[in-house]
Amino acid sequence: MSELKIETSHHMDAAIDFVGGVAGGTASVYVGQPLDTVKVKLQTFPTFYRHGLHCFVKTLREDGIYRGLYAGTLPALAANIAENAVLFMAYGICQKAIATIVHKNSIEDLSVTQNALSGSCAAVFSTMVLCPTELVKCRLQAMKEMKESGQVNMTSGRNSHVGPWSVTRQILREEGPRGLFKGLTPTFMREVPGYFFFFGAYEVSRELLRPPGKSKDEIGIVRTVISGGMGGVSMWLVVFPADVVKSRVQVQCQSVGEHPSFLPTLLKIARTEGVGALYRGLGPNLLRAFPATGALFVSYEWTKKTLTSLTS
Repeated sequence: MSELKIETSHHMDAAIDFVGGVAGGTASVYVGQPLDTVKVKLQTFPTFYRHGLHCFVKTLREDGIYRGLYAGTLPALAANIAENAVLFMAYGICQKAIATIVHKNSIEDLSVTQNALSGSCAAVFSTMVLCPTELVKCRLQAMKEMKESGQVNMTSGRNSHVGPWSVTRQILREEGPRGLFKGLTPTFMREVPGYFFFFGAYEVSRELLRPPGKSKDEIGIVRTVISGGMGGVSMWLVVFPADVVKSRVQVQCQSVGEHPSFLPTLLKIARTEGVGALYRGLGPNLLRAFPATGALFVSYEWTKKTLTSLTS
């Protein structure tokens, strides 16, 4: 009977983490999507814009908020909800697995490094659901620039007529199901090490901001936002070059005859555009990462706490 209760508890914890990830992913998209669009445009078409502010203003003026800054929101929601639902569910499972391996009684007893390793392990699973939706999102965000540069010739008419379903249908028609996983290698190169620093910095910040006599779960909304923001900023500072390569691979592979891969693309960017090009769009992304990741963790922690109290 006790073993059944433990198994049921594990399943319930995984379900709660899954729902918390859904809530966190949704909040993250709506807070950070405009600057994510700017980031992708700067990464994939750096010669079109002088800097992030120029890209933001030009996109807002020419395409508006919904069609411009929030382009690709639907696939971004799908990407972030799927990624974070799987990520946080897998994170909880990996925490318990590592706690068992190192003979800890509870995941609360894990060290920062052990939590960070749990994040890296969880990212292996979330990457598989993230890659296809990230591909569609990036192509939608850079659709205008792709048309202007002659890289794409989709349905005639304005950019506003191109949506996530038409992009997905085109990928499946021209490249088959495997085409949805273009950029999988650079996505792995970004996610697996990135989430080591993401969860590591989050746990360190929570511990540093923890008031005396209270647990990390009792630090309040503001400290949770700060901790989440530090996790996001730490991740992007480390893995941003891999993200640039991922965006280039996923957007440029739509050109006829183009089949870029991770290392050749990385070396080509560094050789022809300079190392600085690997950090193109970092500023807007850091501005996005802090509030977006803060919103993600606040939504996740609040949802997890609420559901746990309801089911206990």
